[in-house]
Amino acid sequence: MENSEPIGTLGIDHVGLTVKHLSETAAFFTEQLGWKIIGEMPAYPAIFVSNGHLKLTLWQAENPETSVSFDRKSNIGLHHLAIGLASFEELERLYEKLKSVANVEIEFSPELSGKGPHKHMMIREPSGIRIEFVHRPTV
Repeated sequence: MENSEPIGTLGIDHVGLTVKHLSETAAFFTEQLGWKIIGEMPAYPAIFVSNGHLKLTLWQAENPETSVSFDRKSNIGLHHLAIGLASFEELERLYEKLKSVANVEIEFSPELSGKGPHKHMMIREPSGIRIEFVHRPTV
């Protein structure tokens, strides 16, 4: 017999990401986005970062030199992480900031998503994880 009562989920508590370069990826979130380190687990090793709304667990790959980078077209798993921004101006400001960061690859600059009205851009942070930044205006 199927129970039709929904389970009381509240949304995503946190996202855990395995990264090649733990300190560089943590620095990307803290230095480029202004997030805070909210915890660490040196024995694992892991660093936990948050902007007060979203929490990420960054886990160091056991052997970064032999790790396999994710291919969004071939692998099962996280295609990208999408982070909302407060305005189009913040999206442009972040783009201008990240253009000069050596270990960040900009996949595409801010552009309309489909026919809009929202805009987005896609980057790869220092460990190669794809992150989309998006602003969705209220209509």
